[in-house]
Amino acid sequence: MTSTEPCQAISLPIGANEIKKLLPHRYPFLLVDRVVAFEPGQSIHAYKNVSGNEEFFEGHFPSQPVMPGVLVIEALAQAGGVLYQLTTRLSGDGPCEDKLFYLVKVDNARFSRMIVPGDRVDLHVSLKRRIRNMALYEGIASVEGKEAARAEILCAESQNQA
Repeated sequence: MTSTEPCQAISLPIGANEIKKLLPHRYPFLLVDRVVAFEPGQSIHAYKNVSGNEEFFEGHFPSQPVMPGVLVIEALAQAGGVLYQLTTRLSGDGPCEDKLFYLVKVDNARFSRMIVPGDRVDLHVSLKRRIRNMALYEGIASVEGKEAARAEILCAESQNQA
């Protein structure tokens, strides 16, 4: 996705339609619903509303639905992707270029509470550092102010973009 249009100012909150312009993910794998705070090149606060209608609850687990931990980590990685894209759009260095990043490493993942239907998962992601074509994020997912999961996430820019 490359745009030759000039970058525009960012107005918070950012809803689902704008997030779809920033990430390649789509239902059922788009795991960021809204961005409520953003500091360019530093951090982002987004959230995911967890509905009882999520497809993954059919098998995880039918009698006691729990959001899979791997999807919580994916939601944090997607929030990191939104942080990168918003930062790029605000840089003002010519046209906006949407880059595709892949999750390449997860370290220090911890899960401290279950996420269930009806929860709003707050996604707090900070950029720890950029290394050439990679970004290292620290992410914390919380529900009602209580930490549910955390991880360090390394993402790398795709070298084979169409």
